[in-house]
Amino acid sequence: MSSTTVYRLLSAFACVSATFGILAASGCGNRVENDASGDAALGGRVTIDGSSTVYPITEAVSEMFHEEAPSTRVTVGVSGTGGGFKRFAAGETDVSGASRPIRKDEQDKALEAGVAFIEIPVAYDGLSIVVSRENDWCDGLTVADLKAIFLDPSEARTWRDVRPQWPDVPLKLFIPGVDSGTFDYFKEVVAGKTGSIRADVSPSEDDNVLVRGVAGNRGGLGFFGCAYYFENRDKLRAVAIEGVLPTPETIESGTYRPFGRPLFIYVNARSAERPEVEAFVRFFLEQGPSLAEEIGYVRLPKTIYRKAMTKFESRTTGTRFLDEAGEKVHGPLATVY
Repeated sequence: MSSTTVYRLLSAFACVSATFGILAASGCGNRVENDASGDAALGGRVTIDGSSTVYPITEAVSEMFHEEAPSTRVTVGVSGTGGGFKRFAAGETDVSGASRPIRKDEQDKALEAGVAFIEIPVAYDGLSIVVSRENDWCDGLTVADLKAIFLDPSEARTWRDVRPQWPDVPLKLFIPGVDSGTFDYFKEVVAGKTGSIRADVSPSEDDNVLVRGVAGNRGGLGFFGCAYYFENRDKLRAVAIEGVLPTPETIESGTYRPFGRPLFIYVNARSAERPEVEAFVRFFLEQGPSLAEEIGYVRLPKTIYRKAMTKFESRTTGTRFLDEAGEKVHGPLATVY
């Protein structure tokens, strides 16, 4: 979004100042020409929380948005996808980042609290399985290997327990916390609905903590969003899953299975009526794709962003990833959304 576009938005919001009470009386016929005028026209606050995977995109968008609307305060928290949805359902946040679609229980809590939401996909991610650069034996794993390592109960205590030709080095597992959508996504692939992940792991909602944990242990193994791997390739190596490495090309093409996934923001529909929230979400949809790519994620097809903008403008609420019975809807993003 260009500065001119933002200025036009701010000028339009100035014209409804009597409704929103954010401006002193002023003429609305002239386009806002500088940051100071835009600052006066907008103001307010946008509160965001949720996924640590979506955080780098949200933070980059908020910093750029602040340059255009410096009087609007945007706060971005990281409590994980599940933790973010708890705050969102309680009406504490305007926008919630999510590394998976909203679950039925989360949707029900939001609707019971009167929080209708608009679902907006923002990028593709490839959940990356990583080892330390000191690990010179493991170049790839299968989903069966991941089950043997992570499922509870597991007999894998060393790398040799996974494959006999690998060294007798203790496995040190670093994983996202249970409030993380990345944890949920990985668990669904590896453990399904009824299985569980072993307890002798080192969990954290902070992906940078996971990066340091894996990088500092010769026998370390962990997983998180691809942007954190791409940013730390000097410390980590990604292992191929079923023979495929996470790259922008394999994630976009869908060949990085089963760990390619879309990322989302969820917008409180009532909050979207506030000028500062509307301006921020529009800005996100216009600037987010290029920023996501710069950070290391993969932009979605233009048709998805256009559809998301249409849904936001029309205030179309609800999720496309649950059917009427509350069961999860599976399929490619372009088909489901």
